[in-house]
Amino acid sequence: VIRGGDDDEPPASESDTGSDGSPVVHPDTRAAIDLDSGVRWEELTAEREDGIDFLLATYGVGGASTPDRSLMRHHGREYGYVISGTLGIQIGFDEHELKPGDSIALDSTIPHRLFNKGDVPVHAIWFVVGRQDH
Repeated sequence: VIRGGDDDEPPASESDTGSDGSPVVHPDTRAAIDLDSGVRWEELTAEREDGIDFLLATYGVGGASTPDRSLMRHHGREYGYVISGTLGIQIGFDEHELKPGDSIALDSTIPHRLFNKGDVPVHAIWFVVGRQDH
C-alpha cells in the first residue's frame, strides 16, 4: 500500500473514483463516443467532473471535429497534446499544424475546427475546462 501524507488522511472521495471504487481507468472500460465525422472521444477519468473533460481524442484519416470546414465554438478553454499523426487546427482565420509532441491552448469561444491533416490516425490528449459554464 502506498500512502501519501498523514496516515490519518481520509480516503479519496467517491467523486474521485469509478463505480468499483478505483481511480484507475483501463482502456477497455473507458466511456467513449464515436462521431459520424470520424472522431472518437474516450473519457480518461473514472467519473465525469462538472465543467471538465479529460479525453483521448482519435481523429481517423479524414476525421474532423465538424463537417465541411464549418467551425464550432463553446464555453471554456481547451488544452491539447498530440501523441501521433498531424492535427490541423483552425482558430478563427488562422490555421495551425500540430505534430507529435506539439501542444496548444485556446479559447473555445473563438470559432475553431480540428481535423486530421495526414494519412494516419491522430491520437491526442485533450483537456477542456468550463465547457458547461454559462
